[in-house]
Amino acid sequence: MRSIWWVRDDLRLADNPALAAAAAAGEVIAVHVDEDIDGVRPLGGASRWWLHHSLRDLAAQLREHDVPLVLADGDPREVLPALVEETGAGSVSWMRRYHAPRREIDAAIKADLRERGIEAESFAGHLLHEPWTIATGDGNPYRVYTPFARACREAGQPAAPQGVPEDLTGPPAGVRAGGHEVGTWLRAEDLDRELDRRGWEPRRPDWAGGLREAWTPGERGARERLDELEEVLADYDELQDRPDRPGTSRLAAPLRFGEVSVAEVWHRSLAAGRGKGPETFRSQLLWRDFAWHRLYHLPTLATENIKPRFDRFAWREDAEDLAAWQRGLTGVAMVDAGMRELWETGSMHNRVRMVVGSFLTKNLRLHWRHGEEWFWDTLVDADEASNPFNWQWVAGSGDDAAPFFRIFNPERQRERFDPEDAYVRRWVPELDEGLRPIVDLSASRREALDAYERSGEGG
Repeated sequence: MRSIWWVRDDLRLADNPALAAAAAAGEVIAVHVDEDIDGVRPLGGASRWWLHHSLRDLAAQLREHDVPLVLADGDPREVLPALVEETGAGSVSWMRRYHAPRREIDAAIKADLRERGIEAESFAGHLLHEPWTIATGDGNPYRVYTPFARACREAGQPAAPQGVPEDLTGPPAGVRAGGHEVGTWLRAEDLDRELDRRGWEPRRPDWAGGLREAWTPGERGARERLDELEEVLADYDELQDRPDRPGTSRLAAPLRFGEVSVAEVWHRSLAAGRGKGPETFRSQLLWRDFAWHRLYHLPTLATENIKPRFDRFAWREDAEDLAAWQRGLTGVAMVDAGMRELWETGSMHNRVRMVVGSFLTKNLRLHWRHGEEWFWDTLVDADEASNPFNWQWVAGSGDDAAPFFRIFNPERQRERFDPEDAYVRRWVPELDEGLRPIVDLSASRREALDAYERSGEGG
């Protein structure tokens, strides 16, 4: 039998249950759909750049098994059935998604294919625990991280990771897919031409030079970082908050695109032991699960305050202040360093993300959605759960969020976590010339707290 592996956020061959099922069913045709669906937010620019290169890497690996990667675009509810008919496939498999609009699409496709007599199966693998499997004693979703994490740990370890399917192979010559003979999809130059047609690689202007220097998208690059994990975790609890030190795993984007499975990352961390470093890292993996748990139960996470009382909060509207924050021109060293790092590399150290988020929502008192939307476009690891979830956390509008009255002082954060200014000087070379902040940190803090009290949140 011929099978279709519908590639989404699982751009890997190893430990991929959907691909393993497709390989077990027969000859595999991999398909990636650039989805065009009303109500589903398209990827931001940095994420599109990453996906472009990760798909190239995936295609190269599949080519070694004579498996074509077909690139399609449109509504998958129309694209997948058409490809099934064109290729003569008898089964379709994919990894599950957890945001309501995408779940509804996947359910409709599964029902349609099964009505046509096609085997259609979805598989877990993007998270450690699927959102509906972790619930309170009375069956409700968790709203606080600590008991959620405890419940996840009590639920047991994820299954041991599996390798690349041994029986992975593609269809014979002559089969057509996506309007081309499959041999066309096996040629690197044809794949590149189709990727270029999508327009995800910036040309004029080419703003991705820093991303290319900083990252190697794809499973092979992800596995190189995974092989360094044990060394990173030795001092992770001490160095994770230091932007001036190489103390993080740099696995956020590979996990976001599924270039390595979170189960394998978890098991690699177990190999590093039960010390503070590995345990702290595993807590970060469970925090990622918690974000998806909340999105599963709150599909409007990116657009609505979790705490309705924040609907009354007096956010400011100031286009100049927002632009200064986006460009890293606020005159506050740690904030500007973080925002410039983000623009140059598509990433930002997690400690600094909290600092720039607090500054935007509390010192500038600009709505968290402005920050979420900017990160969505500029972060290579922005996803539908963690991005809005973390922004609501830092803004204080989330459930189990940092309270609004917790306002990070960027200068104290700089003194504590970048004591020699190594990080700040890298990104803000004009530091010694003197910076002029666009806002007084003490006065803006008081104004934010006053606004918080007036909204009724302080009571």
